[in-house]
Amino acid sequence: MNNSTPILSVRDLKVHFPLDEGTVKAVDGVTFDVYAGQVFGIVGESGCGKSVTMKAVLRIVEPPGKIVAGEIILRRSVAGANGSQMDDLINLTALDASGRVMRSIRGAEIALIPQEPMASFSPVHTIGDQIIEAIMLHQAVNQREARKIALQMLKDVGIPIPDQRLDEYSWQLSGGLRQRAIIAMALSCNPRVLIADEPTTAVDVTTQAQVLRLLRRLQQDRNAAIIFITHDLGVIAQMADYVMVMYLGLVMEQGPVDEIFHAPKHPYTQALLRSIPTITMTPRENLPTITGSIPHPFNKPRGCPFHPRCEKSIAGKCDQAVPPLRRIGANQMVSCFLYE
Repeated sequence: MNNSTPILSVRDLKVHFPLDEGTVKAVDGVTFDVYAGQVFGIVGESGCGKSVTMKAVLRIVEPPGKIVAGEIILRRSVAGANGSQMDDLINLTALDASGRVMRSIRGAEIALIPQEPMASFSPVHTIGDQIIEAIMLHQAVNQREARKIALQMLKDVGIPIPDQRLDEYSWQLSGGLRQRAIIAMALSCNPRVLIADEPTTAVDVTTQAQVLRLLRRLQQDRNAAIIFITHDLGVIAQMADYVMVMYLGLVMEQGPVDEIFHAPKHPYTQALLRSIPTITMTPRENLPTITGSIPHPFNKPRGCPFHPRCEKSIAGKCDQAVPPLRRIGANQMVSCFLYE
């Protein structure tokens, strides 16, 4: 498999939560591809479906949520009869979420760095015990060999005195060290796709810069794909190669990071970029804001979900139908009637 073939392909993915009050369409037709060696950024306000999309990829959507449509295709190389490499396509949506095959993929082929490492580690087991358990689950090694791998992983992510930290509990570590430890655990089985769900939200600015540099270095060393979820456009500009902008479970725009930042097409993307503070702003100048707020999921507006807050909304059109995601130029795609 080369870098021109996507490792992960998501097609028209829909994840719904049937509740007593109605059905929440958390993800409502998302399509994208992720390639080896690529940092794929997903950006949008809270509640736009970013994390639910990735939970669907890992098949860990909490009940009553379920995948109601779409495909998630994982490509991996296998040895053919004559020694050549062949693509093996696995439809993750067709697998039992708790079955043997999906459990063998989750953590080994596709790994997750969760939002809050303090809530992800067990407080009654040492960091080492938990990393060793993950290694032994996916690799044919004994406990001594697994401990050696875990120790090397802590060294790789820059944790000082790793042999001592290995036998400590998560509550004995600082926020920055816990973040590095959860990254070490996610990388311990050499996944080809690493999902980083807002990995810098709970840390200070200095630690954030260190974590971002660490992820970029590890990604380059291993040629892994990173799906980076955040609402921080500054982090996206620093980390991502390709960006997908989501709003209310739909893709508003996607394209290379330079084109998204320098030539944004969708009014939502343009509004997000206008709200970023710059060094050229005058002191005490108010930041531009997006009018209104994200609608309640039970009261999703008809037509384009962004039209009630959009300055360029076309009456009688944007409020009647959802615009299809169409290609604009060579690399960008946008869901907007302004580009018909």
